[in-house]
Amino acid sequence: MYFSGETLMQWLYLIAAILGAALPLSQLFPFLAQNGFDVPLLFRQLFQNHVSAFFGLDVIVSSVALWLFVFSEGRRRGMRNLWLYVLCNLAVGVSLAFPLFLFFRERKLHEME
Repeated sequence: MYFSGETLMQWLYLIAAILGAALPLSQLFPFLAQNGFDVPLLFRQLFQNHVSAFFGLDVIVSSVALWLFVFSEGRRRGMRNLWLYVLCNLAVGVSLAFPLFLFFRERKLHEME
């Protein structure tokens, strides 16, 4: 089966989005099962040491940059429901929201050709 470049990228972005949801959630669900929705505990554990704080701060800054990109690029391309990517980011993370946005952006670019 032959894929054009655009179609191949769409599939790769979609696979990345699926993995970007499944892998982080595989770690979050056991935490929730053990502790419930204890947000203060989640943040205490996230910033418990320098290494985890490094990753936590990286994700927070990346999330803000993603939101700026989603709204500027999404409006430029005439994409709708841009708030869904922010919701995906807040619910799961950049690992879901960014490739999902790129998947739908790629579809929009393909439609515009």
